Amino acid sequence: MLETLLWILFVAACIVVSFVILLQEGKGGGLGEAFGGAGQQTFGVKAEGINKFTGLVSAIVVVIAILITKIRSDTTTLEFSEPRPQPAPGAEQSAPVEPGTPPAAPEGEAPAQPPAGDGK
Repeated sequence: MLETLLWILFVAACIVVSFVILLQEGKGGGLGEAFGGAGQQTFGVKAEGINKFTGLVSAIVVVIAILITKIRSDTTTLEFSEPRPQPAPGAEQSAPVEPGTPPAAPEGEAPAQPPAGDGK
């Protein structure tokens, strides 16, 4: 319930910050002029009010984001343990082989025959 309320406030605050930033006049004008110049003049001639308001709402966004992260980390539990060693791909578990015996053939294939020779 609290997390849902924080998410709603977070989204609303993000929208407000985005809108207020777009209203501010930059070096080349600003979106505020598109609304008839109602950007900074709404908050004062020197735009001191809009700058303070932007900072305040931005701080609220950060605080809410931290609170949401804290709530989510308290409800989420991950158990970490030592990873178990995995056998190499293609490696099979087999009994030790005596020296001099040919390796076992994979399933479906005939066993390897020693080369025919004079047996030296």
